[in-house]
Amino acid sequence: MRIYTVFLLWALTFPAIAQTNDDHKTLRVFIFAGQSNMVGSDSKVKDIKRFPPYTGLEEAQDKVLFTYCIGRQNKMRSEGWVPLQHVNNVVGPELSFARKVTDHIKAPIAIIKVAAGGTHLGGDWNPDEPLGFKMYPLALETIRTALADLDKRKIKYRLEGFMWHQGENDMFNKDYMPNYGKNLKNFLAKWRRDLKTPKLKFYIGELCTKTIWGMDLRPRMYAISLGQREVTNADPQSEYVPTSHVGAEIGRPVGLHYHYGTLGQLQHGENYASAYLRTIGLKLNTPRPLKKWPYKKGSTVKLFILAGHRNMEGERAFVQQLRTLKGKEALLKDNPKIAYKYNLGGGYKVSEDWEPLGLTGYYDTFGPELSFAHTIASKTKGNIAIAKFTHSGSQIIDWTPEGSMAKSRHLYPKFIQFVKDSTSELSAKGHQVEIEGIFYHVGENDMSFHPYRKEAAARVQSIINQSRKDLDQPKLRWYVSQQHPTDVERLNNLDVISDMAKVAATDTDFIHLKAFNLPPQEKMLVITTEGIVQLGEAIAKGYLKNQ
Repeated sequence: MRIYTVFLLWALTFPAIAQTNDDHKTLRVFIFAGQSNMVGSDSKVKDIKRFPPYTGLEEAQDKVLFTYCIGRQNKMRSEGWVPLQHVNNVVGPELSFARKVTDHIKAPIAIIKVAAGGTHLGGDWNPDEPLGFKMYPLALETIRTALADLDKRKIKYRLEGFMWHQGENDMFNKDYMPNYGKNLKNFLAKWRRDLKTPKLKFYIGELCTKTIWGMDLRPRMYAISLGQREVTNADPQSEYVPTSHVGAEIGRPVGLHYHYGTLGQLQHGENYASAYLRTIGLKLNTPRPLKKWPYKKGSTVKLFILAGHRNMEGERAFVQQLRTLKGKEALLKDNPKIAYKYNLGGGYKVSEDWEPLGLTGYYDTFGPELSFAHTIASKTKGNIAIAKFTHSGSQIIDWTPEGSMAKSRHLYPKFIQFVKDSTSELSAKGHQVEIEGIFYHVGENDMSFHPYRKEAAARVQSIINQSRKDLDQPKLRWYVSQQHPTDVERLNNLDVISDMAKVAATDTDFIHLKAFNLPPQEKMLVITTEGIVQLGEAIAKGYLKNQ
């Protein structure tokens, strides 16, 4: 009865589908497949309410058709089409994907999901010689059955996209890891053949870089990433979907493992949706140009460079919660008196030109730049501009001049070029530019992982020293802020606060800012909305105090 009701509702909403050539009435079918991060492992439906941009996704989406087969031994099956909903109280990326896509297109959509944790592309998903749980033939059967049901009901449809998130387990097989790209290329070709859709579009999700695996297994993850990028760079019908900027849960019971958690799943679903919508030609970012350049020609502009990781980016600070903070109303409005440019999420969102300072996060999020600039502007005279470069999925080693062997995560040259470009662009407009300082918030994951915590202070110092040479500013001030590191017994023998203070004591232009009085955090290390506002105020006051 439930299945019939879904189809009846769908038919009433989108009448005469089979009798028209109107593309807006053709059902667009998306396939979601992969291993545990596609399942949504270690996420919780009840946690959706913690993240205001996603309120309501705990409820079924009645206008979206859904069929699924999830799991390895004990498979959960929908036994036909049902309304899109969570399965087994976990959050998969399909939930937020569907909402965003249906918000932007008129056509109805349907989702077929087949996923199982701990499965290999080289074995379980191998289309030629499936091993283990034999996911490829299982998925093929599931998809064909679902499509046959649509045919039976005379529902006009087309296969629109294949969302793939997998690769973690292939890292641990000496044969699968170096051949991931080769295997992925074959995987895509066989799906297009078996589904008789030669131009089927694939969206390949990046593995999670914020977790223990993302930090400790860099060479292995890099090998998978290289394979994925080789395929997507060579195949015009496939696209690499970055994920290193999405949220990832830190703290018990999940810890820093290899799963995104609830927020990461919801944001990753948006990533897939954004990639698809761009594919069909929709422009999602609204330009925010300065209507009038705020500074007189020939005047001096004080340039503040903000840099860092997830908290400088504002991973867990939501606009919806900012609206509830008393006395912070000014932060919600664009400030056309302050020019702002940015490179966020390791290049995921980049300003096209200088913009008015304002809300620019990619998931209804914001960073400390708003309260930072507001505090500075209220206490100083003259022109100020803000340039922000962040990557929430990075560790300090990514910012060092030497970087790590995961070359795709090497940020230092990009950061230095960003600072140079920001300065030269202001100079080209006829201004004398004074870099007031680089405001860097210490990497959060580095504070929770022994090898990185041990090297944190020395790595920050190496970044500072080289940046002064490369920017030809030997007295360039760095304001390095940090909150309390993770309070974990096995890590507490490494006093990274003291290490950072020791380095600062030897460098008069290294200002160590201790942001220790922020509101209690919901999760270890990740600062939420009120805390991000206070962080911006704290680092601004640190600057003002040292003038």
